[in-house]
Amino acid sequence: MSAVEHLGVVLEKIAIAERDAKRQAGGVRLVAVSKTFEAAAIRPVIEAGQRVFGENRVQEAQGKWPDMKAEFPDIELHLIGPLQSNKAREAVSLFDVIETIDREKIAAELAKEIARQGRSPRLYVQVNTGSEAQKAGIEPRDAVAFVKRCRETHGLAIEGLMCIPPAEENPGPHFALLAKLAKEAGVDKLSMGMSGDYELAVAFGATSVRVGSAIFGTR
Repeated sequence: MSAVEHLGVVLEKIAIAERDAKRQAGGVRLVAVSKTFEAAAIRPVIEAGQRVFGENRVQEAQGKWPDMKAEFPDIELHLIGPLQSNKAREAVSLFDVIETIDREKIAAELAKEIARQGRSPRLYVQVNTGSEAQKAGIEPRDAVAFVKRCRETHGLAIEGLMCIPPAEENPGPHFALLAKLAKEAGVDKLSMGMSGDYELAVAFGATSVRVGSAIFGTR
């Protein structure tokens, strides 16, 4: 099957998961994760109607997305990988959504660049729901207070939370935890669920799912 055919399967499964969870049809956005794939592999998916894409690295995204965004102005590009503070300028100029705010320094740098550029990407805080030492994200116990500091200290309009559950664990409790924290923090958006568990994420309230290999194949 081609990437376009896989895209159709994923969209159909999302629609079924929405229906099974008695959620509004079309309420869950698909972020097609295009990291490591060249523009030639992504273009057919764009031409099939997909407009929301996710990239892990600022530098890689800079190499392929400016031209495609110029050609397809309604593309929405999400940064879903860790953001280094020295890449804040490039991230604010290129991405429409930054999902991986997880520490004070990043929040401060983003606030500075948003003010300087007059461009306001939508912002999420990444939560390390599994408290994994090797993984980015703020600790769950600190998440609500951190969202408040992002808003009150740095003036950032945080609209959602994002998580990547531990690969070897049942993702359900992690999705439930993120939904609970979002409610406590007063945010509406939940970015959770990937190729192996996006249907379950829909059942737990995901507003966007990040699906790569199920569309583009293995990297």
